[in-house]
Amino acid sequence: MSLNRYVTLGRSGLRVSPLCLGTMTFGTEWGWGADESASQAIFNHYLESGGNFIDTADVYTNGKSEELVGKFVAERKLRDRAVIATKFTFNAEPANPNAGGNGRKNIYRALESSLRRLRTDYIDLYWLHAWDTITPVEEVISTLNDLVREGKIRHYGFSDTPAWYVARAQTLAEKEGKERLIALQLEYSLIERNIEREHIPVAQELGIGICPWSPLASGFLAGKYKRDGNAGKGEGRLEKMKTSTNPAFQKFTERNWRILDSLLDVAGKIARSPAQVALNWVASQPGITSTIIGATSVKQLTDNLSSLEFTIPSDLRKTLDQVSSPQPIHPYLFFSGEISAMISGGTSTQPWMPARVTGAPASAPASPARAKSAEG
Repeated sequence: MSLNRYVTLGRSGLRVSPLCLGTMTFGTEWGWGADESASQAIFNHYLESGGNFIDTADVYTNGKSEELVGKFVAERKLRDRAVIATKFTFNAEPANPNAGGNGRKNIYRALESSLRRLRTDYIDLYWLHAWDTITPVEEVISTLNDLVREGKIRHYGFSDTPAWYVARAQTLAEKEGKERLIALQLEYSLIERNIEREHIPVAQELGIGICPWSPLASGFLAGKYKRDGNAGKGEGRLEKMKTSTNPAFQKFTERNWRILDSLLDVAGKIARSPAQVALNWVASQPGITSTIIGATSVKQLTDNLSSLEFTIPSDLRKTLDQVSSPQPIHPYLFFSGEISAMISGGTSTQPWMPARVTGAPASAPASPARAKSAEG
């Protein structure tokens, strides 16, 4: 893999880099991140290395991230080259219920604000940031379909959304001839693999690309934290957010320390940084299209970009797979082992489509070469 070996995002013609530049670190308004000068250096290095996919959100650093992205793109006249993705959902005005969520009123409000901050008249990929548990899926896809037809967005995707909601949205869009979502953005790393149960299969089935966020588990897998009693200590986001109740920042568990120990061992054996190995593992997993990486310095970004330069030996990859394997739970226990044998009668059957490839029609089998590529 390389940064300028572009891939289509889901069943679309949108070409993106296999590593996407996440810009939640652009701005210091949250007490951590990179100032404007450092952010611009990171942005420039990513683009000059061949990258074209920029991810932000209306809430990142209180809107500063969008402002900086818009400024950097405008100054270098990169609008046609850059693929800009941003998000809506989170509330912009306390006590105003319609200033947040996924209803039509808020989507239009959020989009107009993002367009202004980004200094553009359209968004390449507009993400629903999180399921609000309330808005009917019909209203969501109808609104996003209208925005595509109006030319204000080119494509849309869902982030942090149940798999059943994704499946219903895509099925309704297909049935009604509306624009379909092309991507999912979900947390995925060696310590958070739960999307393998439902989200990756539904994405492969319905032609949707997957863009993992937090592949380094908020920096935990970079190896910069050490055990400190029942918690951890080190320089970085998790240290600054240790009092937060946000589950994305609660990484100091015994299971996670065991995974980190294995990662450090594997990284040492192949002379790579733990961050590079963790990113390589995610980026080469089945169903993954473009992995979102963040950085607070050019040095950190350069290290992350080098994650595309190597292949993890199969025996060491198996070690990482095993130590990080999700705990078997119901009903998935029924799909393997003794109960699976009860279904098959002890016989072995090879699926006619062993790996579905992003961009391939759902009714067509993947060629061996494409299937191998899809599996990393």
